[in-house]
Amino acid sequence: MTLTSAVDAAYLVAALLFLGALAGLSRHESARRGNLLGITGMALALLASVVLAVSTAERGALATLLLIAAAMSVGAVVGVWRARVVAMTGMPELVAILHSFVGVAAVLVGINTFLGERQTGAAGVSQRIEIAAGVLIGAVTFTGSVVAWAKLSARMRSAPLVLPRRHLINLVVVLASLAVSVWFVVAPSLAPLLVLTLLALALGAHLVASIGGGDMPVVVSMLNSYSGWAAAAAGFMLGNDLLIITGALVGSSGAILSWIMCRAMNRSFVSVIAGGFGADPVPGAGGDDEVGTHREVGAEGVAEMLRQARTVVITPGYGMAVAHAQHPVARLVERLGELGADVRFGIHPVAGRLPGHMNVLLAEARVPYDVVLGMDEINGDLASTDVVLVIGANDTVNPAAIEQPGSPIAGMPVLQVWEARDVVVFKRSMATGYAGVQNPLFFRDNTQMIFGDAKAKVEEILAALSP
Repeated sequence: MTLTSAVDAAYLVAALLFLGALAGLSRHESARRGNLLGITGMALALLASVVLAVSTAERGALATLLLIAAAMSVGAVVGVWRARVVAMTGMPELVAILHSFVGVAAVLVGINTFLGERQTGAAGVSQRIEIAAGVLIGAVTFTGSVVAWAKLSARMRSAPLVLPRRHLINLVVVLASLAVSVWFVVAPSLAPLLVLTLLALALGAHLVASIGGGDMPVVVSMLNSYSGWAAAAAGFMLGNDLLIITGALVGSSGAILSWIMCRAMNRSFVSVIAGGFGADPVPGAGGDDEVGTHREVGAEGVAEMLRQARTVVITPGYGMAVAHAQHPVARLVERLGELGADVRFGIHPVAGRLPGHMNVLLAEARVPYDVVLGMDEINGDLASTDVVLVIGANDTVNPAAIEQPGSPIAGMPVLQVWEARDVVVFKRSMATGYAGVQNPLFFRDNTQMIFGDAKAKVEEILAALSP
């Protein structure tokens, strides 16, 4: 077997491992195995790529190996450092900024490929189309991911940027980008490629800046898809089959996830791509103004309520992650089970700021998978539920999405917790959620508020429920 054949075989095995990883990640029970398959596939792909690069190096095997080792060492140090210091609450913005790396890599690969092919004169029309596509997708991914990171990390306001005639602006930039791409393909030079890069950078930033914070989980999912297509484009430019396959897997799976999330949020898939949802709040809808008088309850009162309840549903949100309350919540579930209550979780598709955010937190606290239900599974049972504990959730339990057509979150399916007999909301204050919309749930007759750190309050309730 030749070296090229061995590398191709390794790429094929790695691709199969990536497919197994995606299949494993589709279920809680097999997620760990899916991660291991993905890690194994990536390690094999990296090893095969290094062997191929060193064996075909023009400047010498040792020099090439040293350059690769230096680059990989820097990446490994940064990756391990960020993985160790980033809290679970910071995972959404970490994922967003990692997408930006793929985008900028595609741009740099495109420019470098053109410069290299220009010297040899070997670049054909198809090669120039690949370069233009890679640069366009990569640049949009890069700035879009940076803006998403800034919004998720509160370095930028989560409210949408609403410029006059913003859709027309996007359309003009898209048409201009296509025109410049044609210019580059017909008359290849560095000037149109740089102009295309600048246009795509501006487009990516504006598309994501135009989207409100409440819809950011869908944006992160779509940027994941973009990063996959950027990687596939880089694979075409480099002639790397595995990079093409891997990019296509990431791109298609991210697009499918975005489609599912859009359906769950009653949003248009096309509007995600166009940056046109969550951006047109009706004057007077939502905001910080309170719409009634809220009632407060203490830990003892909540404990007494739970002691008498036969059915309890817990709906967690980003606030639970911030408070690191998942472990006391898991102990609360155990204690309520000892008292004879049927306890389940209701998870909104976009609870937290990343798809699956709450599921990961609950799995970390070893909450049984069979009591963690999705919104569609739990909504029909809420009317017959004795007590709902809303721990750190806000927009995902907001009745304004159903009852106020002018609300910025109108049409978004939510957990209809207000149908339960009693609702207890854990919050630090009466501030609005990430979407900046007031929640009428807080002022309903069957709702009581318990203020403070969610972890501390749950532990106080546990103490009150102790034998």
